[in-house]
Amino acid sequence: MMSVRAINGCSIIRTATSAGGPPVSLFRHRIQRLRASHLREFSKLRLNFPLIRADRRFLGNSDAPSCSTCIHSLVESVSEELESISRRKGSRMRVRASVKVKLTSYGEVLEDKLVNQELEAGLLLEFKKDADRVLLAVVHRRDGKKNWMVFDQNGVSCSIKPQQITYIVPNVYNFDHTGLTDFLQRAQDNLDPQLLEFAWMELLEKNKPVTPEELAEMIYGRADPLESYCAHFLLSQDEIYFSILESKGSRSIYSPRPTEQVEELLRRQRVKEAEDKEFQEFIQLLKSAKKAPSHAKPPKSSWLADDKVQDRIGSLEAYAIDAWASTDQQKLAGTILKSMGLQKTSVSALNLLIDIGYFPVHVNLELLKLNLPTHHSEAITEAAEALLSESSDIDAVRRIDLTHLKVYAIDVDEADELDDALSATRLQDGRIKIWIHVADPARYVTPGSKVDREARRRGTSVFLPTATYPMFPEKLAMEGMSLRQGENCNAVSVSVVLRSDGCITEYSVDNSIIRPTYMLTYESASELLHLNLEEEAELKLLSEAAFIRSQWRREQGAVDTTTLETRIKVVNPEDPEPLINLYVENQADLAMRLVFEMMILCGEVVATFGSQHNIPLPYRGQPQSNIDVSAFAHLPEGPVRSSSIVKVMRAAEMNFRCPVRHGVLGIPGYVQFTSPIRRYMDLTAHYQIKAFLRGGDNFPFSAGELEGIAASVNMQSKVVRKLSNTGLRYWVIEFLRRQEKGKKYTALVLRFVKDRIASLLLVEVGFQATAWVSEGKQVGDEIEVRVEEAHPRDDLILFKEVI
Repeated sequence: MMSVRAINGCSIIRTATSAGGPPVSLFRHRIQRLRASHLREFSKLRLNFPLIRADRRFLGNSDAPSCSTCIHSLVESVSEELESISRRKGSRMRVRASVKVKLTSYGEVLEDKLVNQELEAGLLLEFKKDADRVLLAVVHRRDGKKNWMVFDQNGVSCSIKPQQITYIVPNVYNFDHTGLTDFLQRAQDNLDPQLLEFAWMELLEKNKPVTPEELAEMIYGRADPLESYCAHFLLSQDEIYFSILESKGSRSIYSPRPTEQVEELLRRQRVKEAEDKEFQEFIQLLKSAKKAPSHAKPPKSSWLADDKVQDRIGSLEAYAIDAWASTDQQKLAGTILKSMGLQKTSVSALNLLIDIGYFPVHVNLELLKLNLPTHHSEAITEAAEALLSESSDIDAVRRIDLTHLKVYAIDVDEADELDDALSATRLQDGRIKIWIHVADPARYVTPGSKVDREARRRGTSVFLPTATYPMFPEKLAMEGMSLRQGENCNAVSVSVVLRSDGCITEYSVDNSIIRPTYMLTYESASELLHLNLEEEAELKLLSEAAFIRSQWRREQGAVDTTTLETRIKVVNPEDPEPLINLYVENQADLAMRLVFEMMILCGEVVATFGSQHNIPLPYRGQPQSNIDVSAFAHLPEGPVRSSSIVKVMRAAEMNFRCPVRHGVLGIPGYVQFTSPIRRYMDLTAHYQIKAFLRGGDNFPFSAGELEGIAASVNMQSKVVRKLSNTGLRYWVIEFLRRQEKGKKYTALVLRFVKDRIASLLLVEVGFQATAWVSEGKQVGDEIEVRVEEAHPRDDLILFKEVI
């Protein structure tokens, strides 16, 4: 231990003892060339020259022969011996090398210290259990030709390969494996990493490599088994002072790193320690937030205030939706989960973010995965507000004044912006004249403008049970584009005169000004129709027109696909138990049929108008697939029959040059036109129609351009539709989960999927599901079911028939 005490007060100094000589790699290269060309002769060589030791005096004393001279002398001696061997080729003299040498990177000739001890029972060794762990073990017996059975420090018996062995403790035989715990404890007491720094300073000064046993002699004063293992452990775990110079099997020789390298590694270590401390503080923050009651959890904004905390939370968020941006982000999230004692799964990441209050309990994962925009950028918002204050109405002189008409706007009660409204009157000849008034967003937005490009990128507004994400910035949509009760509003009005059989006899499309009279929900509109009030004769006319139009379309081959639909509005969705308002809409309802028929009528007129004037438009059609409606006559009219018909319907088609027959609707052509604030393809139809109304055929889009726009917009709309359906299903399952256990629901058997597993429609909920039904039940029958299990996060709902 004298050497340790002697250097205890030393400072780390830089030495130049190895400077001045030729590169040792040159020497090693020359020896390798000699070995390659004279391997057999060299193996028989008995060295007849003295062993040269390159100690510190030799390397550092300028009066002594230089390293270069000695190395060249050694090479020349080897060469002379080889030449002598060559001259004596005819002799049978057997020559054995009396000394085996190893040339290190320091130019030092050493005895080979890499000889591995033969394995046998009772040896004490260290082996690599896996990528993260090394264990101490005692050899028990052979396991096959190469492997060995060992007892490890945890008392577990296992088979290991020789390649797994990292160190054999010297001078230990017949070790009792029950003594492993005591050995490890004594080794732990002996470990002092500071001793490694002292040894490094001394060995660096001497420019000398070291084995674990030699290090044990230096720092402990002896190389007994315990001390040798401690020295090995210090060296193998060290990342600062020593690096492996040579290694063979379980034997390694270490060399001290240069001072500059150590200083840099120490600097990195200090940085890492600071980062580790910061990371542990973050883990503690997570644990505290997780334990806190709901009302005391940190707000989401607090997790985003610091960049590093935000990055870590972001990694967990990406892990929760399986959308990490890089492997580094994935590893960071995995490290956080492991530090929290959690499994490295997306579910664990999700639950952790919910537990700390970053995510609400009912977070919409699909919305996060799709990364759909939920807010408009500041630049788009500013551009939209500028349109409100600065834009002029270039169609003002061409607008017809329809403010004298009674105008009904009918929509769901939570509609934020209103796209369309209706008027009607009876002409003197008894025919009904109808106006479908559509909001005029093209009054503000022009093709290719900043706001238009953003609307095209979005493709459609997103309607979810928890929120609405509009295609246009809210202020522009609500204060400028939307129809507003009691105010003069710009519109595009489609007027239609119907014959008594529902056929169109006259039509026109005009820029207009209207003043909406009523804003009605479907429920209130239906109630007014049932009351049959004289003062609401116009509403009754609209209902009459809808009826005769429905009859006319059926005569043209239209297929009735009315069913039940669910609509949900969640109040305070951030709450753990938010209020769920569920509505079941019957598409056969009077008000819904009225609006449905008027929208189809408008689409037919716009298609006819476009065809008449050769306007490129997004024309929609749908082949009937030769549907024989009579084949479904045995099924109850309504959802059951509609479900069977929809299963055999073909997908819709689009044409951008001329109308395509829409067989399912029973009309010669159709263009979606009534939702230009919500759907971008409707807006393109407005751009085209209004360009024609301004007196020219210089349309903003050619048929080819429309086709390209439709391709990207329809793809985006498909994504949004899937998101909406997923969100709706989640909240229906959550609604059912909360109901009284054992509650019964009436269900219609729509069809059989397989054997007795049937597709059902829950009448009170408007929700389709599957369940096993008893023998004897047929399509169209009513049954009763109850909920067995409901897990919205897993998209799981199980029903059982009540018999």
